[in-house]
This record gives sequence, structure tokens and C-alpha cells, in this order.
Amino acid sequence: MKKNQLAALAAVLGGFFPAFAEEDQKPILDQPLPESPPARILGNIPDGSPPPPEPPKPRFIVPAKDVLESKSIRQGGRAITVRKINPIALPPPPPPVEPLSPEARSAFCEKVAAYRESHPRTKMAFLSATVFRSKDSPPRTLVRCWPEGKRETITYWSSADFGLISGIHAFVDGTGTNHALLMGWGYVDLETMSEMQAARLKAYGASAIPEFPEGKASFEITGITPAAEDLAAIQALHDIYNTEYALLKSAFEGRERARIEREEYLKANPPQPKDITLNYWRTEKPATNGKGDDK
Repeated sequence: MKKNQLAALAAVLGGFFPAFAEEDQKPILDQPLPESPPARILGNIPDGSPPPPEPPKPRFIVPAKDVLESKSIRQGGRAITVRKINPIALPPPPPPVEPLSPEARSAFCEKVAAYRESHPRTKMAFLSATVFRSKDSPPRTLVRCWPEGKRETITYWSSADFGLISGIHAFVDGTGTNHALLMGWGYVDLETMSEMQAARLKAYGASAIPEFPEGKASFEITGITPAAEDLAAIQALHDIYNTEYALLKSAFEGRERARIEREEYLKANPPQPKDITLNYWRTEKPATNGKGDDK
């Protein structure tokens, strides 16, 4: 409600409650309404930069004197070697965990409850997005969403390119709820859309792609109306898209460059099958099934 409407309402109420002076009402009218926290991305967005190199793994070396038998075959362009070796001493299994006492269990439950108080639970957001592209119109995305713990499917059209949103793995909506995003997506070129793709589009009950006003990305729900908590997550993705568009676009372009470079490298340098060596040994005492009986 706008300020002038609030002022008119206060004047009417003043006729019924003359004890309230005008100077007592002004600070209340001038006080700004509380705003919801802005939606934001959690964590980093992959931009195609290579990950740091992994530390070298320790090599498993069997001395020649411990190799009792060895057989090799060629399969799939590589050598597969099976070797029988002397038994290797393995570390003893860890001792069984002692059950918690009632006091320890109660203290643990209290710690878990305190942790959940200060760390809100993260909800899963499962999405399927199809981005329709055309030379003569901006992208349009058909999104299907499956809220966690619910059976219904939420379907909506969006003027946002969800290919850019694919870089988001977690986000916070306007209510402060954390979401982990798991999304499968793809592009469809409207100029070359196949009959199968058009039939699938009709199966979703969305045979006509809607028009959206220019400007910030928005969405249009089709089918069932989502609950307020689900609508907050949808709105948050669009708020993030509008405020972080440059970042999302730059990261997406970086991922695409890295993907193309990787494909070109693999085409010029196809991976070669590596030789495999399998080692085994037999023990004098047969293994047990954990109940004291031989297998």
C-alpha cells in the first residue's frame, strides 16, 4: 500500500480514535516496510577453469619374488594380467562401536537439535529445463519442477535462459531457505524443431510459446498453482538471473569454451586403453561372513 493510501486510512481511523494525535502517527507512516532478504547464490559458479591437479596416487608395487603365477591376455587393445602373489598383511579391522549410553545419546540429540536451529535444512530443487532458441526472438524456457517431498509437478514458462542458470548449484530464496539445485537441461532450435520435439511440447500442455514483456526475466505458471514456499524458490532463481546476469553469462561462456576445447583435444588425442594388472592371493584361513561362520 502506498504512503498516500496509508495517510488516508490514518485520517479515517483518526475520526474514530481522536486520542491519537497527528504527530504520533507520522513516525509510523514514515517507517519503511520490512524487506525480504535478497536471493543469492551459494558457493562458486564453474566457469571452465581447470581444477587444481590431484596429488599423485601411491603406486602398488609387488616385488618379483612375491609373484607366484602370472597370466596375460590381449583384449580391447590392452593387456590384462592376472597374478597370484604372496599374501599381503592387512591392517586389523576396527573394533566394533560401543553403543551409546542413555546420557550420551541424550547429549548427542541436544547437539543435533542445536545444530539444526543454527543451520537451516537445505531443500532439494529438481528441475528439467528446455530452452527454445530462435534467430528472431529471445530464448524461452519450459521448466518442469518437482518439489521435494511432493508428488505434483510444477510447470512454467520463463523468459530466462536456464542454460545460464545451470551453473548454479545452490541458492537462498527470499525467505532465507537454502536450496540445492539439480537440473537437467538442453536447447531446442525452433527453426529445426523435429516432430518428436513438437509432440513432446504438446504432451506437456504447452503447445504455444508465450510472449513476455521486454526487460527483466519473468515467468508464467501453467497448470497447478504452486505453494508459497515453491513459488519463493522460482522467484529467487529469476531474481538471481536478473541481478547476476553478467556473471552467469560469463561463467557459461567459459564452460562452453572449455567444453569445446576438451572435445577438440580428445578428437586429436583419443584416449588409449591402458594395461590392467589384477593381483590376488589365497589365505590359509577362509574368510567369514561376519557372524563367525565360513562363507
